[in-house]
Amino acid sequence: MLLGIAFSAAVTGLIGLLGPRLEAIALLPDAGPSWYFWKLPDPTLVSRLTVWSLYLAHQLTLWGLIWWAQVNRPSYGSGLHRVNLLALGANALFILLHVLQTHVTYDGLAQDVSIWSSQGAVIVMLVWILMIENPRRGLFFGAKLPMGSEFKRFVRRYHGYFFAWAIVYTFWYHPAISTEGHLWGFFYTMLLLVQSSLFFTRAHLNRVWTFFLEATVLVHGALVAVGQGGGLWPMFAFGFGGLIVMTQMHGLGLSRAWRGAILAAYAATVVYVYSNRGWGMLNEIARIPVIEVLAALVLAGLFALIFAIARRAMGTPGAPAEGQQSMKASTGGSVEATQAAARRGLAPFLLASLVAYTPMVVVFWTSDAPIVAFLALTIAAPFLAVLGWWMVERTRQATTPMQTAGD
Repeated sequence: MLLGIAFSAAVTGLIGLLGPRLEAIALLPDAGPSWYFWKLPDPTLVSRLTVWSLYLAHQLTLWGLIWWAQVNRPSYGSGLHRVNLLALGANALFILLHVLQTHVTYDGLAQDVSIWSSQGAVIVMLVWILMIENPRRGLFFGAKLPMGSEFKRFVRRYHGYFFAWAIVYTFWYHPAISTEGHLWGFFYTMLLLVQSSLFFTRAHLNRVWTFFLEATVLVHGALVAVGQGGGLWPMFAFGFGGLIVMTQMHGLGLSRAWRGAILAAYAATVVYVYSNRGWGMLNEIARIPVIEVLAALVLAGLFALIFAIARRAMGTPGAPAEGQQSMKASTGGSVEATQAAARRGLAPFLLASLVAYTPMVVVFWTSDAPIVAFLALTIAAPFLAVLGWWMVERTRQATTPMQTAGD
């Protein structure tokens, strides 16, 4: 984890150092909120094929590694499994390839898909994290959303495929250029790629590390807003700060005194800023927390509904409790049988995932409307999560004894 943070910082520095090489590229004038400024005026077939090919290679590689780990079920531990080393190496390779590709063909995926799809993918991922962490810290000052035990396991276990898509898609959306917003964005995205490589390790579940990943979006969002002008930075700073005091800090095991002190510091900063900014603008600090909590409630309802329908239609048993079975135990004593099943199932899984995610990306390709992007992401997320759950469980069942209803 620490080496991953250091690598992310080093690559961010590299992007900054190489940035002046790209300043001579002529770009079109800004055309409004739905316009992404950093893309070539005259893209070529080569520039498009290059970035889309590298993106797909990165996406399929990470999906395949997560699939392999899901089917083989290595036990949680403090060390790295071989699959983690492969994931870390693959992500590092594609990170460096993206920097190189930017200096050869420049364009990211932004040339072809909506800017709202990139922002929306990260937002839906952050909302999903609120659902995942709800049983531990609640949504509103410790108050928890009721969730069945099987549904909680499903949401926690099969988030990896959608998260991998959201992170890799966002990473390749932008060219690796050296504006302040891009540098912070790439640093943050690379930290998320490190986290996506640490599945089935204790570091992946470390609550201080996961809090840091959630809280870093405050810095990124506020700095991007400062760079864009318009005076919207308090909405992002105090909006994401409000999520910290309302939800995220309650999962750190802090004493009541510490939580009270953090809340008091937040309130004092709000009073200081808005006594000068104007109390009529105070409502903007509630926008992000309210939207994210309401989105978590909506998304949880959609997940529960689609998961229940899929369970009834497919007749697939729920996954065993997370961390209770090692790879050997979960295969009835035959690691080789599960590995063989994983090899047989990998290609169909990748093909099915590619086919399932393609309509959503086509929507982003054909519409620049923010509401369209967010609706597509909100509706697609539970369907795609159920797809991953169904295919992993079907493959695992191929190597385990049939369970009875009493089991």
